[in-house]
Amino acid sequence: MINSMSYKGYTASMVFDAEDKIIVGRVLDIDDIISFHGESVSEFESNFHAAVEDYLAASKELGSAPEKPASGKVMLRIAPDVHAAALKAAARSGTSLNKWAESALGKAARKPLTRVAARSEA
Repeated sequence: MINSMSYKGYTASMVFDAEDKIIVGRVLDIDDIISFHGESVSEFESNFHAAVEDYLAASKELGSAPEKPASGKVMLRIAPDVHAAALKAAARSGTSLNKWAESALGKAARKPLTRVAARSEA
């Protein structure tokens, strides 16, 4: 069981460090590292909120968008013929369209990216 706490769409893990007698936290599901700790749940929560606020402020100051955890919801607009083909492929594989698309997207995301050459203007 993972103990966690959420704030402004960010979730932090909560791990008790018995040696130092503190609760150690890290924001989950983003590549940026945001960590903090507290000696009590109240202090932990306060420091978690402060760490997220500092991260958001630093991102704004640097002119970059703060990383957000993915929600797991994707809305796509695709050509009807692609949609129909995907439905058929999912049915052939015995899975739902959501599970089939998750698998296809996962495989595609792990492939090395290749750039398509731009058409030359003639």
